[in-house]
Amino acid sequence: MPFSKYKGYSLRNKVFGGFLLICLLSILGSTVLSYFVLKSNAIEQSRTDLQKKSDALMSALDYAVSHRQVQTADLPDVLSNDIFEIADINNQDIMIYDLKGNLLISNKDIHLIPNKKIELDIVNRVLKNVGRVDFQSYDKKTDANVTSSYMLLKNNMLEPIAIVYFPFYHNDSSYFNVFDKYVNYIVLVNLAIIAIAIFMSWIISNNLTKAVSKFSELVNRITLFENEPQPIRYYQNDELNQLVKAYNKMILQIKEQKERLSFKEKEEAWREMAKQVAHEVKNPLTPMKLTIQNFERKFDPADPKIHDKVKHMSKTIVDQIDLVATVATAFSQFAQLPEKHNEIFDLNREIKNIINVFSDEKIYFHANQDNIMIDMDKIYLSRIITNLVSNARQARDETRESVVNVDVEQRHKRILITVHDNGIGISQELYDRIFEPNFTSKSSGTGLGLTMVRKMVEDYKGEISVESEVGKGTTFRISLPSNL
Repeated sequence: MPFSKYKGYSLRNKVFGGFLLICLLSILGSTVLSYFVLKSNAIEQSRTDLQKKSDALMSALDYAVSHRQVQTADLPDVLSNDIFEIADINNQDIMIYDLKGNLLISNKDIHLIPNKKIELDIVNRVLKNVGRVDFQSYDKKTDANVTSSYMLLKNNMLEPIAIVYFPFYHNDSSYFNVFDKYVNYIVLVNLAIIAIAIFMSWIISNNLTKAVSKFSELVNRITLFENEPQPIRYYQNDELNQLVKAYNKMILQIKEQKERLSFKEKEEAWREMAKQVAHEVKNPLTPMKLTIQNFERKFDPADPKIHDKVKHMSKTIVDQIDLVATVATAFSQFAQLPEKHNEIFDLNREIKNIINVFSDEKIYFHANQDNIMIDMDKIYLSRIITNLVSNARQARDETRESVVNVDVEQRHKRILITVHDNGIGISQELYDRIFEPNFTSKSSGTGLGLTMVRKMVEDYKGEISVESEVGKGTTFRISLPSNL
């Protein structure tokens, strides 16, 4: 059959998951929508009930004081009987205060009324407002929300004569009962839909993915590390047939190139490793040579600190010899560089010790904090700083005095190490190649120093970048996470 007649098939897990996702979204959507609709209706019903009750109370009170011109002082006599009748009819407690907030009369026993005086700010709000003033609260005893409503009572001359207060108890969560019943029904219906969807999706996805599963099984049997990778034998005339042809063509190419590539890769790997080891062995020799030369130049048998200086020089040389020995040992163990052995130390002090071997140069150290602690391998740190400082020294401009600045900063959760020199600089076109293996702008060297520096920085999840301007100098910036 022509290839164009075939349509693409979805994987079984996508088809199956798609059906389930639609059903779950349907349940979730209908449930959430019902929740908000019922909740909104319950709140709106409470608001309507409150409005009706307040209108009924005020209508009854207005009628009770409308027969004659009543003043505030007359209210206890005028409403002495009516207030009880109004409260019973409306099933609502009523408290009436004068315009200063003092209690005048209530249907409740005066000893049962907690607030015998209204706060001044509430009185002012009620007097300024032409309508009802509400305050929301919660009553733990009745487990209900309470709306405290305050309204102005006016006489038949429309003069304010009192403040009417009544608490309206309502339970806005009553909609949960209706919601629970609704959820029970909708869940049952959707469970039935999910059961049908699972059955249908299983049948459809099984038919659609049968060919893909068969091909996957054949592919899983193939590995490029077999002595003789075998082509896939697939005789179905469908979309996968084109993929099989392409794969079998690749197998033929692999067979032709495998031996030659394998030999070339092994040869290249050992060549690169030999260059790395040579560079690593050469690295410690420079500070050793400088230390000895500096000591010889400044040697004074009469110096009272001569023993300490000899001890310091010996320790420096021994440390560098240990580094060479470590690299040599690692090379003998399948040409691997030493593994990291982290320890917690003061970064400032360790970098000072490293750059002290370059004491014949103007190398300045700066830090924004007295103690910056880090959990790191000291040998790795020594290689990084030594490489960067050595490169800075070798990039000196003969027309001016060489100056190297090493800065350490701790910013939040990052540690920044900057090595800046005033040397000849690096041209813009070399930026992209500066960290490439075997690349060097010097007449000597293997070009692996900066490559290894970047690898060691990245081993600690750090980043390294370079900025340079020809004739002005170069700046290397290292950003490491503060792992303490």
